[in-house]
Amino acid sequence: MQGRRILTLILIAAMVLTVAGCAPSTTTKHNVDPSNSLWDRFLVYPLTLLMDHVKGVLGNYGWAILVLTVLIRLLILPLTIKQMKSSQAMQKLQPEINRLREKYKDNPQKLQEETVKLFQKHNVNPMAGCMPLLIQLPILIAFYQSIMYNPHIRNSDFLWMHLGSADPYYVLPVLAGVTTYLQSILMGMSNNPQARVFLFVMPVMIFVLALSFPSALALYWVYSNLFTMVQYYFIGDKYKVKREGTAR
Repeated sequence: MQGRRILTLILIAAMVLTVAGCAPSTTTKHNVDPSNSLWDRFLVYPLTLLMDHVKGVLGNYGWAILVLTVLIRLLILPLTIKQMKSSQAMQKLQPEINRLREKYKDNPQKLQEETVKLFQKHNVNPMAGCMPLLIQLPILIAFYQSIMYNPHIRNSDFLWMHLGSADPYYVLPVLAGVTTYLQSILMGMSNNPQARVFLFVMPVMIFVLALSFPSALALYWVYSNLFTMVQYYFIGDKYKVKREGTAR
């Protein structure tokens, strides 16, 4: 369980760093062309058209980013629920896993064999919780590109922000860092000693990246964090496990 959580956190960090590495400058003239690749044709370009349409209805790209964030998060909600179910199953088995670790602490090979048997007996795949995140990555990166490669968004304003430039007042970077921290707390990361370091590393990393990111992307990150917190508030408790090992 601990290893799977660490892998999940590494994947999240990799996604953030990948997005940071391919961030275009705010003056780039690149536009999404569906003839460029299958990626642009079936992911980035449709998202760009949808965002332009929502902006035409609501009148501002700031609200359009919010609507598309919610739509995308609802689209991948079944994957998120699957991930939470997998985490719940692993939590239920944790006492037995701990007993095996104590019993076979001097025999790593036997420990591995018995742990695999335990997973097979309860039909649990310890890596299943990572698959939804892997599926989400292309969607999230495509959404990022649909924001950053849209010249209309780069030249738009929302509230005090110019969406194509970094927030001059650092409000969005602070909100991005704070909501990342609160989201981690809500998801129970503080209860995992091995993952606790990420509780502080991720918010700081997001804050630093948001200082240079165009406001459109930082705004998306804040919206996404807020959605996750609301989601866990309403359904997260269903997939937690009480100390005695029964689901709530």
